[in-house]
Parts: sequence; C-alpha cells; structure tokens
Amino acid sequence: MSEIWIDINADLGESEESLANGTDFELMRYITSANIACGGHAGDDHTMRETVSIAKRLNVAVGAHPGYSDRENFGRLESPMAAAEIEASVRDQIAALAAIAGPLGVSLVHCKPHGALYHAANKSVEIAAAIGRAVLEGDEQLIMVGQAGSATLTLWESMGLECAAEAFADRAYEPDGILRKRTLPGALLEDPIRAAQQAWSIATRQIVTATNGSELPVKASTICIHSDTPGSVVIARAVNERLKQGGVLVRGLSR
Repeated sequence: MSEIWIDINADLGESEESLANGTDFELMRYITSANIACGGHAGDDHTMRETVSIAKRLNVAVGAHPGYSDRENFGRLESPMAAAEIEASVRDQIAALAAIAGPLGVSLVHCKPHGALYHAANKSVEIAAAIGRAVLEGDEQLIMVGQAGSATLTLWESMGLECAAEAFADRAYEPDGILRKRTLPGALLEDPIRAAQQAWSIATRQIVTATNGSELPVKASTICIHSDTPGSVVIARAVNERLKQGGVLVRGLSR
C-alpha cells in the first residue's frame, strides 16, 4: 500500500492581535503550510515579516493569500472589480510578500486566494484566469491552491500551473459539494474531535459527510483550518494528531 500524505494549511498574518498574543505561533506548530495575508483583505509589511519569520522558524511552507482589497469586510464580500484589476491586485500582493520573504531566506511555495475571491474564482472563468495570469507573471512555479473538484483547478492546470486540491476540516459541506454558508447554523465545525474525524476521512477515505448525512467524494492534497474559527489552535492540534495516529504523513507543499 502506498504511503498516504496530506498538507495542513491555515490563513495567517491577518491581524496584529493574533501575532501579539501568540495565537498565530501556536497554530503554526500544527500546520505545514501558511497562507499569509499580503496587503489585500489584511496584512502589512510588519505582519508579513513577523509571520514569515515564524514560519521559517517552525519549518512551515509559506504561500501568498491575496484577497479583495476590502479590509472593512475582511475580503468576504465579492467586489465588482474588472478582471484586469484583479490580475494587477493579485500580482502586486504576491510581489509584496515575496519582497519581504526573500531577504529572510524564504521562497514562496504556493498561492491561495482568500475569501470572496476564492469563491468568485470558482464561479467565474474570467476571474480564475485573471488570478492564474497574475501568478504566471510573478512566479509561475507557485502551486495554486483551490477547492477540490472545482473547475478552477482544471483551468489553472490548463494554463501550465501546478495545483493542490483543498478540502476543509472545520467547514460543513452541503450535499452538492459546496461549503455551507457561514450565515447558516452549523457552517463551522468547532468541535475538535469532529473536525479531526472529517480531516482523517478526507485524507484516508477521500470522503466527507455532508449536512444531510450523505457521503461525498473529495480528493485533496491539502486540508484547511481557518485561523478565525473559534478554538482554531485546539482544532489544528486535534487534526494533526488524528492524522498522524491514523498513519497519515503530514507534510507541507513543495515546489
């Protein structure tokens, strides 16, 4: 039987508070890839530098986490930006993070769009293509992280980009495979045991149980834990431990 491996990723560097109180550091102890906010929905030079430094110290792979430049809504509302504007914004955000990571001796490994931009790419070929072009212009070797089973991954691969399919440990899935809207009850899996079991099922069975009890096929190489989910550190630890106890090799994405 071939070895089973999975990456655990989380969105980080999204607030001064989580850096100052040690939450980001603690969370990063249990993940293998960090998606770092790079000036769009959140993040600035200081948070980027501090987060990259922690990732280097803990041997966590670093990736860009570009989003809509809408700090008031944390990049969670879709913007009417034109494709050319999205392309320029994503390119600039990646470049900003790379400019800080380089002098620290860290190379970017991947790129994962944030929030509404992530979901907009799943719905719009034009937006997905704009993001892909931005990466090709900046660093064509970056691994694109997108939702498992989405047409976005197929598009990015057709553009010559390497991709990593993503599933979620702390989010509920609807029967049609989409994530349950955050405004609905039960959207977040805040129980560490339940989140860990979902991650283990994804990694070993390639299956996730939907909100109606049905089983959905989900083939992923990286599992996300949201840093703003209540109890994210406890969830990350439980996921990490459950996977390892279940014989899964936890390792970061690599280019």
